[in-house]
Amino acid sequence: MTEKISIGQLYPTTVTPASLRQPKANLNKALQNGQSFDQIFKDKMVRFSHHAEQRLEQRGIQLQPEQLAKIESAIDKAAAKGAKDSLILFKDMAFIVNVKNRTIVTALDSASMQDNVFTQIDSAVVIT
Repeated sequence: MTEKISIGQLYPTTVTPASLRQPKANLNKALQNGQSFDQIFKDKMVRFSHHAEQRLEQRGIQLQPEQLAKIESAIDKAAAKGAKDSLILFKDMAFIVNVKNRTIVTALDSASMQDNVFTQIDSAVVIT
């Protein structure tokens, strides 16, 4: 996939083997618990805040689908550990993410990270 990611789009989380085995059962269970399909869909998406969109554009950061999938996986790992606001370090980029809302709040390139202090985070995930 060499398709470019456009800023402001929503993207599905990565598909795991467990979700491949029982997608219908998982969907039916969520629907029975009162969640609409639209809500289920939105709960699995990574969003970009307006601020993050501006920073991506200003700093010339373009995410490929493979990179976004790795970021989504990092958000899943942070959520599994109970994180609320995480710093995700990926190659020469950093992202501050609100884990509960699955929203990237801001994005930094390597030049912007120099001598920077990250505050109001409770976790960090390093993607290799």
